[in-house]
Amino acid sequence: MTENTHIYLVPGFFGFASLGSYNYFYRVKDTLESYFENNYGVIPKIVHCRTQPTSSLKRRATTILDEIKAADGLLADQIHLVGHSTGGLDIRLIATPDVRLREDQLEKKVGEKVRSVTTISTPHFGTPLASFFNTLQGRHVLQLLTALAINRAGRGAIFLTSKSLSLAAELDDWMGRKNSFLDTLSQRLLKNISLKKDDPIWGFLEEIKNDQGAIIQLTPEGMHLFNAAVSDRPEVDYRCVITAVKKPKLRELPFKFRRPTAGATASLFWFLYNMTKNEHRHYPYPSPADSYVDSGEMDWPYVLRPTLNDGVCPALSQIYGEVIDAVEADHMDIVGQFHGAGDTPYADWLSSGANFSETEFKRVWQSIAEKIAESN
Repeated sequence: MTENTHIYLVPGFFGFASLGSYNYFYRVKDTLESYFENNYGVIPKIVHCRTQPTSSLKRRATTILDEIKAADGLLADQIHLVGHSTGGLDIRLIATPDVRLREDQLEKKVGEKVRSVTTISTPHFGTPLASFFNTLQGRHVLQLLTALAINRAGRGAIFLTSKSLSLAAELDDWMGRKNSFLDTLSQRLLKNISLKKDDPIWGFLEEIKNDQGAIIQLTPEGMHLFNAAVSDRPEVDYRCVITAVKKPKLRELPFKFRRPTAGATASLFWFLYNMTKNEHRHYPYPSPADSYVDSGEMDWPYVLRPTLNDGVCPALSQIYGEVIDAVEADHMDIVGQFHGAGDTPYADWLSSGANFSETEFKRVWQSIAEKIAESN
């Protein structure tokens, strides 16, 4: 491990490097830097990559190549790619030998420096949730979201709603409900939204409106073609981290509404989980899950079944290469978006009931760092 080692963190679908004061990989960089400094006496260059939130995998991968070049990745001794969710597919594409993504062959130059590819909560064999967004109802949801960003009236509606929610968060505190998801959302995003056209939130929504190609590609049918075309680079180590949560119980939802925001996010998770649990009849997950379980090399926290998922991605769809860890966590917990993360009050995006903790967060990311060090 040298100081001229580069690690690139690639966000997933709807992903961003930062938005407001939200960081997609919350405290991941700090955790990795601390591990490498304490164990190897060096701190590699760690870069949060910007990407296009819902664009096709090729366009997302091309954007990541630009990020690597801008960060002087071509001067690095070696490159390690870490991708969460769809980001894991982006980095597999970048590392593929002889892949053609651009005219200047930057992918070839970068690929020759890649030593490891780590995918986290990645739908290698697709996710039924993408199939839902390809239905008429799912497309209407995205159209409604993005339509608001393209005209002043829509931006005004979002602006007024954000200010109302910020006020609600303050009233919520006055009633003794502190450190809720609404508080976090208000402090890190809503309070900073403006009506100016160059506000990052409008640019983010505009990118979603302009290109939603990944939605088609993330279906089980789309990933069937992806896996036929994308291959592993022989000298690169491929590893993965699996996340999943036990099925949420509908009868428990009413109790969540004692705290309105918790009830809303719990309901959202229940909906997402049930959308994601339906394995495609003609494209089942061809994962070697049984061999991993039977080997006894890992203490699995759950029984691997086709219905098991993290609210976005089926567990069986996430297995690719060496399994670093299998964690009881929802899709966003693993990148630091969980209740009680860090030294400051922080609330998660989804009330999944996983109870993912600070201890688990550090353990998993230190394990990822250890595996990266082994690939030098």
